[in-house]
Order: sequence, then structure tokens, then C-alpha cells
Amino acid sequence: MENLPVYHGPIGKEEGERRLGQDGRDGCYLIRNSDSVPGVYCLCVLCRGYVYTYRLYRDDTGSWAAETTPGVQKRYFRQIKNLIAAFQQAEQGIAMPLLYPITAQGRAHTHPQSHVLSSSPSSPPASQHSSVQQRMPNAIQKNRNKKEVPQTFG
Repeated sequence: MENLPVYHGPIGKEEGERRLGQDGRDGCYLIRNSDSVPGVYCLCVLCRGYVYTYRLYRDDTGSWAAETTPGVQKRYFRQIKNLIAAFQQAEQGIAMPLLYPITAQGRAHTHPQSHVLSSSPSSPPASQHSSVQQRMPNAIQKNRNKKEVPQTFG
């Protein structure tokens, strides 16, 4: 997992949401360690101002799977990069396709002025960031978390 550019390590849920909110594009995504389940990872994707979180785990054979929407058949992949490639397509049981990877190394270079006042649409002033509010609609299952993140308008 450490060699995967979108893997951010044990950054925590709030930091993951902040990083996705900084980018602000529907379909931006990253992978982080689960805060609550040791040895499990979380695939986080931004969709319409919310962060959807899906648990990623390895089974006894070493194959990777993701917990998706109920009713969608679970798929297993030999490599995590194959799982990501599959979820880049529509209708895979997640909120939206994975479109824009937020890389751990390149993140600081992607939005270098996110803390500085700027007229760029991709890097709003820090004063425009509001607190993250959690909303749990009926469609969300216990293993998938959805959180609103601040919209970034320039």
C-alpha cells in the first residue's frame, strides 16, 4: 500500500476530508488507514460536497475488496491498483467514479496556496472554509460514512 501514490497513511478521517475538500472536485479520491479498524484501509471519494468512505480490506487469499452499496456484488482484485481501476468506471457501487487522484507526495504541489488569499478557483482563501458537518441519510450503511465538506468557490 505504501507504494501507491494515493495512499496517505494514518492521516485520520478529518484530515482526509480536509484534503479532499481542498481539491473540491467531484470524483477526487484518496486512500488512508481506517481510524476504527486496524489493518483496514478507507477509500474516500468526494461527491456533491460529501465525502463517501468505503472500507478496503484483504481476504485470506490476499485479494482486495471494497464494501460498496448493498445489492452490488462484491468483487475481488489481486492488486489494489486493479480495484482502483475498476472503480474509475461508472456504476460500480460507489457514489461516483474515481476521477482525480489526490496523491500524498504531490498534494502540497497541487494546491500550494491553499492557505494564502488567492483569486484562483482551486485555492480559496482559508476564511471560506467552513466546518465539516456530518449528515447520515437513510441510504448510508454502517460501513460507509458520508460527510459534507466545504465547497471551494473562487
